[in-house]
Amino acid sequence: MPRIPVVSTKDAGPLARLVYRIARRRYGAVPEPFAVFANHRGLLYSSVVQELAAEKASRTLPAVIRELAVYRVSVRLGCTWCIDFGTMLQKHEGLDVERLRHIDDYATSPLFDRRERLALAYADAMTATPVTVTDEQVAGLEREFGRKGLVELTFQIALENQRARANSALGITDQGFTSGEACRVPLPGLG
Repeated sequence: MPRIPVVSTKDAGPLARLVYRIARRRYGAVPEPFAVFANHRGLLYSSVVQELAAEKASRTLPAVIRELAVYRVSVRLGCTWCIDFGTMLQKHEGLDVERLRHIDDYATSPLFDRRERLALAYADAMTATPVTVTDEQVAGLEREFGRKGLVELTFQIALENQRARANSALGITDQGFTSGEACRVPLPGLG
Protein backbone atom coordinates (compact mmCIF):
# COMPACT_ATOMS: atom_id res chain seq x y z
CA MET A 1 0.00 0.00 0.00
CA PRO A 2 1.44 3.39 -0.97
CA ARG A 3 2.31 5.97 1.66
CA ILE A 4 -0.38 8.31 0.34
CA PRO A 5 -3.76 7.16 -0.94
CA VAL A 6 -4.51 6.50 -4.58
CA VAL A 7 -7.24 8.56 -6.19
CA SER A 8 -10.19 6.32 -7.01
CA THR A 9 -11.92 6.57 -10.36
CA LYS A 10 -15.01 8.07 -8.74
CA ASP A 11 -12.89 10.76 -7.02
CA ALA A 12 -10.69 11.47 -10.04
CA GLY A 13 -11.07 14.56 -12.15
CA PRO A 14 -11.75 14.39 -15.89
CA LEU A 15 -8.06 14.18 -16.86
CA ALA A 16 -7.29 11.40 -14.40
CA ARG A 17 -10.38 9.45 -15.50
CA LEU A 18 -9.21 9.71 -19.11
CA VAL A 19 -5.71 8.54 -18.12
CA TYR A 20 -7.21 5.67 -16.12
CA ARG A 21 -9.41 4.56 -19.05
CA ILE A 22 -6.47 4.59 -21.50
CA ALA A 23 -4.24 2.77 -18.98
CA ARG A 24 -6.86 0.08 -18.36
CA ARG A 25 -7.17 -0.52 -22.08
CA ARG A 26 -3.41 -0.60 -22.59
CA TYR A 27 -2.27 -2.49 -19.46
CA GLY A 28 -5.39 -4.16 -18.12
CA ALA A 29 -5.25 -2.12 -14.91
CA VAL A 30 -4.45 1.40 -13.78
CA PRO A 31 -0.78 1.50 -12.84
CA GLU A 32 -0.62 2.53 -9.20
CA PRO A 33 1.89 5.37 -9.83
CA PHE A 34 -0.77 7.01 -12.04
CA ALA A 35 -3.37 6.73 -9.28
CA VAL A 36 -0.97 8.19 -6.70
CA PHE A 37 0.17 11.02 -8.98
CA ALA A 38 -3.51 11.84 -9.63
CA ASN A 39 -3.31 13.61 -6.26
CA HIS A 40 -1.55 16.38 -8.26
CA ARG A 41 -3.32 16.88 -11.58
CA GLY A 42 -0.54 18.96 -13.13
CA LEU A 43 2.18 16.43 -12.33
CA LEU A 44 0.01 13.52 -13.50
CA TYR A 45 -0.40 15.30 -16.83
CA SER A 46 3.30 16.18 -16.97
CA SER A 47 4.38 12.58 -16.28
CA VAL A 48 1.96 11.10 -18.83
CA VAL A 49 3.15 13.53 -21.51
CA GLN A 50 6.79 12.79 -20.68
CA GLU A 51 6.23 9.02 -20.75
CA LEU A 52 4.38 9.08 -24.07
CA ALA A 53 6.89 11.44 -25.68
CA ALA A 54 9.86 9.39 -24.46
CA GLU A 55 8.24 6.17 -25.69
CA LYS A 56 7.59 7.66 -29.13
CA ALA A 57 11.06 9.20 -29.44
CA SER A 58 13.05 6.19 -28.20
CA ARG A 59 13.50 4.26 -31.43
CA THR A 60 17.26 4.42 -32.03
CA LEU A 61 18.46 1.70 -29.67
CA PRO A 62 17.42 -1.92 -30.03
CA ALA A 63 14.53 -2.55 -27.61
CA VAL A 64 16.53 -5.21 -25.76
CA ILE A 65 19.34 -2.75 -24.94
CA ARG A 66 16.96 -0.05 -23.75
CA GLU A 67 14.76 -2.40 -21.72
CA LEU A 68 17.67 -4.22 -20.07
CA ALA A 69 19.26 -0.93 -18.99
CA VAL A 70 15.95 0.33 -17.56
CA TYR A 71 15.36 -2.98 -15.80
CA ARG A 72 18.87 -2.84 -14.30
CA VAL A 73 18.10 0.53 -12.72
CA SER A 74 14.92 -0.93 -11.20
CA VAL A 75 16.90 -3.80 -9.68
CA ARG A 76 19.69 -1.55 -8.41
CA LEU A 77 17.22 0.78 -6.71
CA GLY A 78 14.98 -2.03 -5.48
CA CYS A 79 11.79 -0.67 -7.05
CA THR A 80 9.55 -3.73 -7.00
CA TRP A 81 6.84 -1.93 -8.96
CA CYS A 82 9.31 -1.07 -11.73
CA ILE A 83 10.67 -4.63 -11.80
CA ASP A 84 7.14 -6.04 -12.04
CA PHE A 85 5.94 -3.62 -14.74
CA GLY A 86 9.25 -3.72 -16.63
CA THR A 87 9.20 -7.51 -16.81
CA MET A 88 5.68 -7.40 -18.22
CA LEU A 89 6.73 -4.85 -20.85
CA GLN A 90 9.72 -6.97 -21.85
CA LYS A 91 7.49 -10.02 -22.12
CA HIS A 92 5.16 -8.06 -24.40
CA GLU A 93 8.16 -6.97 -26.51
CA GLY A 94 8.94 -10.66 -27.01
CA LEU A 95 12.22 -10.39 -25.09
CA ASP A 96 13.79 -13.20 -23.07
CA VAL A 97 12.59 -12.48 -19.53
CA GLU A 98 14.08 -15.68 -18.11
CA ARG A 99 17.58 -14.21 -18.21
CA LEU A 100 16.48 -11.30 -16.03
CA ARG A 101 17.05 -13.58 -13.04
CA HIS A 102 20.77 -13.42 -13.92
CA ILE A 103 21.00 -9.64 -14.31
CA ASP A 104 23.32 -9.29 -11.30
CA ASP A 105 25.84 -11.51 -13.10
CA TYR A 106 25.67 -9.64 -16.42
CA ALA A 107 29.39 -8.83 -16.46
CA THR A 108 30.37 -12.51 -16.68
CA SER A 109 27.21 -14.31 -17.74
CA PRO A 110 27.14 -15.75 -21.27
CA LEU A 111 23.43 -14.77 -21.33
CA PHE A 112 24.42 -11.14 -22.05
CA ASP A 113 26.39 -10.00 -25.09
CA ARG A 114 29.06 -7.27 -25.22
CA ARG A 115 26.65 -4.49 -26.22
CA GLU A 116 24.23 -5.42 -23.45
CA ARG A 117 27.08 -5.46 -20.93
CA LEU A 118 28.15 -1.95 -21.99
CA ALA A 119 24.61 -0.62 -21.50
CA LEU A 120 24.15 -2.44 -18.18
CA ALA A 121 27.46 -1.13 -16.82
CA TYR A 122 26.39 2.37 -17.87
CA ALA A 123 23.08 1.92 -16.04
CA ASP A 124 25.04 0.91 -12.94
CA ALA A 125 27.36 3.92 -13.25
CA MET A 126 24.49 6.37 -13.76
CA THR A 127 22.52 4.91 -10.84
CA ALA A 128 25.44 4.94 -8.40
CA THR A 129 25.54 7.72 -5.82
CA PRO A 130 27.59 9.66 -6.68
CA VAL A 131 27.40 8.94 -10.42
CA THR A 132 30.51 7.04 -11.56
CA VAL A 133 30.27 7.45 -15.35
CA THR A 134 33.66 7.93 -17.03
CA ASP A 135 34.71 9.71 -20.23
CA GLU A 136 35.92 6.38 -21.62
CA GLN A 137 32.58 4.75 -20.92
CA VAL A 138 30.67 7.49 -22.75
CA ALA A 139 33.09 7.40 -25.68
CA GLY A 140 32.72 3.62 -25.96
CA LEU A 141 28.93 3.82 -25.86
CA GLU A 142 28.94 6.53 -28.52
CA ARG A 143 31.12 4.35 -30.76
CA GLU A 144 28.79 1.42 -30.21
CA PHE A 145 25.38 3.09 -30.45
CA GLY A 146 26.09 6.46 -32.09
CA ARG A 147 25.53 9.83 -30.48
CA LYS A 148 21.74 9.61 -30.81
CA GLY A 149 21.73 6.13 -29.28
CA LEU A 150 23.92 7.28 -26.40
CA VAL A 151 21.61 10.20 -25.65
CA GLU A 152 18.57 7.87 -25.79
CA LEU A 153 20.22 5.38 -23.44
CA THR A 154 21.20 8.17 -21.04
CA PHE A 155 17.70 9.63 -21.07
CA GLN A 156 16.00 6.27 -20.51
CA ILE A 157 18.31 5.38 -17.61
CA ALA A 158 17.76 8.80 -16.03
CA LEU A 159 14.00 8.50 -16.50
CA GLU A 160 13.97 5.10 -14.80
CA ASN A 161 16.01 6.53 -11.92
CA GLN A 162 13.28 9.16 -11.53
CA ARG A 163 10.46 6.61 -11.67
CA ALA A 164 12.10 4.13 -9.31
CA ARG A 165 13.08 6.75 -6.75
CA ALA A 166 9.61 8.35 -6.77
CA ASN A 167 7.86 4.99 -6.49
CA SER A 168 10.12 3.86 -3.67
CA ALA A 169 9.71 7.13 -1.78
CA LEU A 170 5.93 6.93 -2.07
CA GLY A 171 5.82 3.26 -1.07
CA ILE A 172 4.49 2.04 -4.42
CA THR A 173 5.27 -1.68 -4.72
CA ASP A 174 4.67 -4.45 -7.25
CA GLN A 175 1.15 -4.67 -8.58
CA GLY A 176 1.07 -8.17 -10.05
CA PHE A 177 1.68 -7.33 -13.70
CA THR A 178 4.00 -10.28 -14.24
CA SER A 179 1.73 -12.72 -12.47
CA GLY A 180 -1.16 -11.74 -14.69
CA GLU A 181 -3.32 -10.73 -11.72
CA ALA A 182 -3.42 -7.09 -12.74
CA CYS A 183 -2.52 -7.20 -16.40
CA ARG A 184 -5.17 -8.78 -18.52
CA VAL A 185 -3.70 -7.56 -21.80
CA PRO A 186 -2.79 -10.65 -23.85
CA LEU A 187 0.73 -11.12 -25.10
CA PRO A 188 1.21 -9.93 -28.68
CA GLY A 189 0.15 -12.56 -31.20
CA LEU A 190 -1.85 -14.54 -28.63
CA GLY A 191 -5.13 -12.72 -29.20
